[in-house]
This record gives sequence, structure tokens and C-alpha cells, in this order.
Amino acid sequence: MVMQRIEKYNPFTTENMMKFLTKYLLLSLLSIAAMPYAWGQTEQIAVKGKVVDQAGAPIAGVAVIVQEKTSGVTSDAEGKFSIEASSNDRIVFKMNGYNTAFIPAYEVSETKPIKLQKSQIEAGDDDNVYIPFGIRKKREVTATITTVNNQELPQIPLSTLNNVLTGRLSGLHIQQTGNRPGTDDASFLIRGRSSYNSGQSPLVLVDGVARDFVDMDLNEIESISVLKDAASLSWYGMYGANGVIYVTTKRGSASATKVTFDAQGGVQVPTYLINPLNAYAYAYLYNEARQNDGQAPQYNQQSLIGYYTKSDQYLYPDVDYPSEFLKKASPVQRYVATVSGGNAFARYFTTVSFYDQDGLYKGGETPNFNSNTNFRRYNFRTNLDLHLNKNLDVTLDVGGRVSNLRYPRDGNSAFLTAIFNTPANAFPLLNPNGSYGGSSLFRTNPLGMLQARGNITDVYRTLLATMTARQKLDAILPGLSFNVAYTYDMTGLYTYGFTQSHIVYEWQGGNSYQGYGTETPLNYASSTFSANLRNNEFWGGFDYDNNFGNHSFKFSTRFQRAVSASATRLDDKKEGISNRLSYGYKQRYFADAIATYSGSQNFMPGKRFGWFPAIAAGWIVSEENFLKGNKIIDYFKLRGSYGIVGNEAIGASRRFAFNDYFTRGGSQYFFGTGYSAVANTDQLDLANPNLTWEKAIKSSVGFDAQFLKQSLSLSVDVFKEHRKNLLTADLAPSIIGQPLVNINAGEAQYKGVEANLNYNKTINQFTFGVHGNYTYAKSKILKLNEEAGIPAYQRQVGYPIGGVVNGTGTVRRFLISQGLFQSEEEIVAAPVQRFSGNVKPGDIRYKDINGDGVIDNLDFVSTNYSDIPTSYFGFGGSVKYKNFDMNFLFHGVAGRTIQINTLVNAGTSNTGYINQFSAYRWTQATAQEALYPRLTINDRINNTQNSDFWLRSGDFIRLKHVELGYSLSANALKKLKISQCRFYVTGFNLLTFDNLNGFPIDPEMPDAGYNSSYPALATFALGLNLKF
Repeated sequence: MVMQRIEKYNPFTTENMMKFLTKYLLLSLLSIAAMPYAWGQTEQIAVKGKVVDQAGAPIAGVAVIVQEKTSGVTSDAEGKFSIEASSNDRIVFKMNGYNTAFIPAYEVSETKPIKLQKSQIEAGDDDNVYIPFGIRKKREVTATITTVNNQELPQIPLSTLNNVLTGRLSGLHIQQTGNRPGTDDASFLIRGRSSYNSGQSPLVLVDGVARDFVDMDLNEIESISVLKDAASLSWYGMYGANGVIYVTTKRGSASATKVTFDAQGGVQVPTYLINPLNAYAYAYLYNEARQNDGQAPQYNQQSLIGYYTKSDQYLYPDVDYPSEFLKKASPVQRYVATVSGGNAFARYFTTVSFYDQDGLYKGGETPNFNSNTNFRRYNFRTNLDLHLNKNLDVTLDVGGRVSNLRYPRDGNSAFLTAIFNTPANAFPLLNPNGSYGGSSLFRTNPLGMLQARGNITDVYRTLLATMTARQKLDAILPGLSFNVAYTYDMTGLYTYGFTQSHIVYEWQGGNSYQGYGTETPLNYASSTFSANLRNNEFWGGFDYDNNFGNHSFKFSTRFQRAVSASATRLDDKKEGISNRLSYGYKQRYFADAIATYSGSQNFMPGKRFGWFPAIAAGWIVSEENFLKGNKIIDYFKLRGSYGIVGNEAIGASRRFAFNDYFTRGGSQYFFGTGYSAVANTDQLDLANPNLTWEKAIKSSVGFDAQFLKQSLSLSVDVFKEHRKNLLTADLAPSIIGQPLVNINAGEAQYKGVEANLNYNKTINQFTFGVHGNYTYAKSKILKLNEEAGIPAYQRQVGYPIGGVVNGTGTVRRFLISQGLFQSEEEIVAAPVQRFSGNVKPGDIRYKDINGDGVIDNLDFVSTNYSDIPTSYFGFGGSVKYKNFDMNFLFHGVAGRTIQINTLVNAGTSNTGYINQFSAYRWTQATAQEALYPRLTINDRINNTQNSDFWLRSGDFIRLKHVELGYSLSANALKKLKISQCRFYVTGFNLLTFDNLNGFPIDPEMPDAGYNSSYPALATFALGLNLKF
């Protein structure tokens, strides 16, 4: 009843949200239908004009067609034409050898000829590349930008878009870090890592605005580009050093209304999962660990027999917690509807979508609440383009989403820790009297966590709005225009749920129980609204685009200011002005110059702004006479860039580190005859008024080529980055008595190469293609203030950035292991290992690096081991025959290291650190095949040191995606009166090849399915795509 009352007033239930989306779609459709009336009734007009080339010479034989209609005419010998059309139609001008032009009917006149530009088909003229605040043809681009279109992305029902790009774009490394419902987390790196301070996450832009894209629906997106070199990044000044992921959303076209509907349903299954010890094996190994520690067994022979025979489920419980509380598979579904179209005056694109993902938990359904995980998201977007007159264009974009994430009140990490780390014999889930089982050592009952602790639901609401305007100023200067934009984003978190507590009981025989904990009744948790975040951006500036004979000039300038406001912190403000000048000669030689003046309030006033320049050039060699007519090389272009980009996220210990900060508390002073206590004032780290941004000096040289009648394309880039002003320790003498904020004295670099290869071929009704990309990037620390007196072999200068992930941090220095001690004689003859008071056979043996006869902290060495791979790649293919199609993708990494220390040694002193890997421990009987050290509960320090004993290769190749589809024939579509109907089956994260020799972990996410981490998932789905 409580749940029913809450649901009644909850605006975020599935029913209420579906009502909202239905109303939103209907309102959008009504608005679209009203557009012709908003702009006046259309009328038939005679469209007359003349078609000429860039030199002004008339072109005969140009096809002049009313868009979306079959009627048309051709231009005569003088280039003249006349055609009937309505005032809101668009006229299409098509001619082989020229770029197609689309002109609104009311803008065509006999006094202003239509100019067609000669096309360069072999150069990729039909491919638009999105650059900062502009669109260029591929042949004109001098920067290094890689793009993937929506049609190339997998239609997979995933909760976020983090991982759909994996393996598809050279230079972009994506490492999946989580799989919980609603959080397919991943980290991004572009061309490696060159800073040992900041996380180096790239700047993400959606239609030029700093917004996250991972919670968008895939059908909102037209394309995703990765900007990688100085020519594309210096425009963003102090915010572009880590690269940019540029997302472009879909927009409408001047065409008849088009409707699409996509439906997907499938399951997600764990790929790697802990295989816990049964009660007997656990008790046996626990006794062995105690025996190794010189202690008496915990379990007597009668108990061992009881666990082995499972004679009494209450006296000798044997609970397989993962099997009890995790399903074999969980359902997932996604539905998307879009409407698009328009005319010469207005173009529109509208989409709504619904996504529903169940978690793997089971057992959490109660009459009052459900604590099993579930994630639901509702997305909506409308992009509207208005051509108000021949000189003024306006866009209005509104989008957003509402997501509901439900999970147990204790949190996912606590619940997963309980089911992964609780021994099978700890307690029965339910006692003979039906109460929740527990003990003095183990007071967390997973069943009670689900059924008697309550739940939490997080509701995230996001609204995104953008308005832009472009005013042509041809009357002042032909090719000149003024552009302005304003964005307003709002995000809030609304939290509600149920709270409750329970007692666990330890059965002591008969009707005797010992309880632990307290019990409180079920209550509805007070609703809270937090994390309210508002972002707004403004930018404005001029664009110039004109041709003079063989010369083309383009210029763009933008002033930009952004403010991010939250109730929990001071506003974050950033601003700058960016400029770009582009020159082209004969559509063969290109040059760009970029200069940005950018600033951040995180630095001292007067030291907040800096210049970030870059230059770039391109040369289409295949246009030269000495390569014209070549039967192998169809297109060959050289390009290169050099420039400086900044990074204001330097990883300082506090935001305004140029100011001194003080705190109250700690020690007390006593004053007066009454000895009144007054808290003292402590100064935090001293300020550094000279802090500045990281400076990334980037250079890149590469080429784009097409061969064999454009069926084979190849791009290669060689790149290097030198990053300066990295934060490092100041090495001030301790006599100061106060630590300083770090100083900008560090340097690092990375360099590497990347390549893209594509081959496509059509033979009759058979079409196939293969594609691949590869990136190699290696970093090196050049300058770093390290503590005085440390040995040379422990210094980090000269080694790669990063380390091996261990717990919540990374480790750079390791002991070098030399196997396991096999006897007391070996221990006596070896250097003394001082990490443990009593080294025994079966313990790890370490190398004496400095030869002093002692193994201690001076024997750790800096290494090249790193969690960041030196190489990452993707390759795949596609096949289409008649109505059948298939595509697949592999991706992989090389040169990556992971550690298994936290897995093999998982647990606590309560569990004895006994887990599934303990079965492969060292004993006298298993000495030859043992994989891990002897078992011990109390004497663990020696064997848990950071050493290469626990390191493994993180290299892998994974079958990331496979899709098989079938489309109905044209005859069937005609009968159904639809334009497309396609059925398909798809899979994601399907098969992995690694170097772990059977070690049961995911090489990409080693902790997944262990300790407190959600299992890695494979996704299988059926889909339907309809177009009307």
C-alpha cells in the first residue's frame, strides 16, 4: 500500500513518463504540421534563372529539379531554365562534374546566376568534416580528424554510448571500467597520455557545446569525430590539449516527412564471475592457513564431515551466494521513434526513445518495494532549422532526458561485497524460525540487504536548449556573415526511496538465538533534490567565405563565454576568442592559421589568459601533372600541423591554489582564569601565485590516399606531443614547516603513429568491405622533481606515464620476484626479507637489487609496466548479398599490464583471506605446480608487497560486435506501404582472446565480478527497423 501511494504521486513512473513522451511527440508533430501556416500559405511560382560555373560561363544540360518531385527541366545552351514550383520548395541543380546545389525557390532570380563549383569526386568531396564552428569538404581539411557516421555504429541496447566507439576510430583509446545498470562506464584517451597529473579526459562537445554525450540515444547522433592535432584543437585554447570528441546531432532535410521506428529486445549475461569455494573447501583451507600460522584448527573433523556431506543446512550451511542472488541473464529493451522532414523555409528532426535495463540481482521483490537494480531512461530531442529570409537562418534545438536508477539502499558495492566475499559456511540465509541468519563475525545478510533495508531511486532530469542565428552580410562584403548562439542546460538529481533496518540472528540450537543489530520499521525516505547544475554558453562572431578565381579565403572568429553554476560551489567561468584563417589555391594547396586567446579563473588574476597558436598545411599531390593519369593512385594528399594547446585542469590540490587557505580545529589553546578552550587555526599548503596551465606542443604529419578506383583508402599519421608546466613537488626544505602547493616544473612527452585502412568492393549483388585502424603511442616522463637521495633505479624520469592499477591508485615501483621459497635452507641462504617477521617456505622470494644482503624498500625498482596500452586497434568487415547483410568488429590492445594481487588476496581477517584462488596455493605436496604463496591469515605482509609476481599481461583481442540482418524485398515493402523493414540479431562483447592462461577475469576490467565490482556483460538482442 505504501508503494502504491508513492507511485500515485510520482511523476517519474513509467506510465507518467510515457504520457509525457506521447504528449511531447504529438506537440512536436502539431508544430511541424503548422509550419506552412506559420510562414504563410504556399503559392505556385515560375522559377527562372541561369546556371554558370565559377568563372561565370553558362553551363548547358544542368538538371533542374524540384526536390522530392519527379518533374524537372535542363538548362539550355545559355544556362537558362524555367520551372514551376511552390514558394516553399527547394530547387536542386545537378550536373556531372559539379557539386550539387540546393537553393530555395524564392531565392532564385534571373538577376543572380546560380554558381556551380567543379567537384573533385576522387578527393572525397561528398564527405563533410565538422571542424570547430564550421564544415569543410574532406579535401580542404589540413587537420587530423577521424569521423564515424551513425550508420557505422552498432545498434546495441546499451545504457550509455561510452563503448559503442571502441575500436572504430584511430587515436581513440576506450577502456571499459564498469557495467552496472545505467553506468556502462569507460575512460577515454586520445593519442595516449602526456600528463602525469590530470586524468586527461578529452573535451566532449555536442553540436559545439560542452555537453556529455554518453546518455544520448544513438538515434540522436549523426556523426562522431575525434579531433587530435594542433590544427583542430588550438581553437579551444586552454581546454583542448587532451583532444576533443565532437558529436553532431541529426537534423531535418527539405523533403517529405519521414518516420522511423526501431525496437530492440534482448538479454545481458555475465562473461566472468567469481566461482566461490563451497563450505567444505573453505573450512579445509581456513584450517590450513591457521596451521601455517601455528594456530589450532578452527573447524574440527565433525564439522568438516558435516560440510562435506551437507548433513544439516543450519549447523553446516553451504550457501553459493552468487548463484542465490545473481540471475543468469537480465532483460534489456529499447524503443526509438523519429520524425523528420521540411521544406525551403523550415526543416525539423524529432525523436523520442525509451530504454529499460534490468540488473542481475534477484530476491529483492517485496510487497512494499523492489530493491533489485533497474535503469530506465526517456530521451527526447527536436532540432528545428528556420530559413526566415534569404539572409537570416535560425536554429532552435531542445533536448533532454529523464532517467530512473533503482538500487539497494546499502549501495551496489556493499551488496556485491557481501555476495562475493562472504564464506559459504558463514550462516544460513534463513534460520529455522525464518529470521535472517548472521553471526558475530558476519552481520551482513545479503537477503536482508535486499528485503529488509529498503531501496533508493535516483531520478536525473536534464534539459538542453540551444538557439543560433546566422545573418548574411553580403550587402557589406560578399561572403561575410555574423553568427551568434546561446545555450542553456539544466540538470538536477531527485532522490527518493524506502529505509528500514533488521536484526540478524545466530542460531545456537533449539530455540536459542543471538541477535545482532537493531530493527526499525519501513519508512518512505524523504525526497531530496540535489546536484542542481546549470550551464550556459554564449558565443558570437563573424565568418567570411569567398573565392577569387583560383584563390579561396575563409575566416572565422568567435568570442565565447561559458558559466557553470551549482548550489554547492562557486560558479566556474571560462572565456576566450578564437580565430582561424584558411587559404586554398586551385583546390590543391591549403593552409590554415589558428590563434586563440583563452583564459580560466583558476589562476591568479593577471595570469589567467594565454595565446594558443597553430599552423597547418595540405597538398593534394595527386592533382599535380606528374601523378595525373596514374592508374593505381587515385588520390594522395599530404598534410601537417604544428601548434600549442593548453590544459587548465592541472590537478592542483585545490581550485584556487594561488590563495592561502586556513582551517579551524585540531589542537586547542586555553585562555583566561577559566581556561576557556579555543580551537586553533591551521594553515593549509602554502599558496602558489605563479601556477599556470599545462602547455602542449603538438606536431603531426600524415597523408590520405585512395587506390584502385577509390576502392582502397589509407591514412597514416606520425605525431608527437611535448607537454610542459606539469605540476610537480617543490622540494622545499622541511625547515619551512609547511608544505607548498606544487609548482609547474614537470615535463613529459608522447609520440607515435596511427593508421586507417578501408577496402570496399561491389560485384553484382554482392558487396563487401574490410576496415581497420591501429594506434601506437608511447609516453615518457622528461622532468619530475623527485625526493633527494633516492637511487637512480627508483627514479621515474625516462619511464612511461602511468602505472599498474592497484586498488584505488596506480603503482610505479615493484619488487622483482624470484619464485617461491621451497625450503628453510633457501631462506637461510637468501638475503633477509624484512617485510615479514617470519619468512617460511611457500613465501615469495625477492631479488636483492642493491646487493646489500637485505630486501627492503630500497629494492623496489621503477618499471615500464603500465595500465595504459602502447598499442590499440580495431578491425572488421561487412558483407551484403541481396537482402541479407552482416557486419562485425574486433578490437584489442597490446603493451598493457594488469595486477591480480587484490583478487588472489581478496577478503578480510574475518574470512581468513580464503577465496577461490586459495585452491592453487603452495604446500609441500603442491610445491611444483603451485601458482600462489602459502596460505596465512596473520603473516601476510611479505606476500602482498607490490611485486611483479602479481602482474599479468593485459593484452587481448575481443570480438566486440556482430550483427546479422535481413531486409524485406521491394515488392513486400510496396504491399506493406513502407519504405524499409529490416530484422536483425546483434551481439556485443562476445568472445575474448588473451594471454592470461585461463585466469578467470576480464582482461579489460580485471575486478569485474569480484570484490565489489559488477560483472562484465555480453549483450544479445533482436531488432526491428521500420521506415515510412
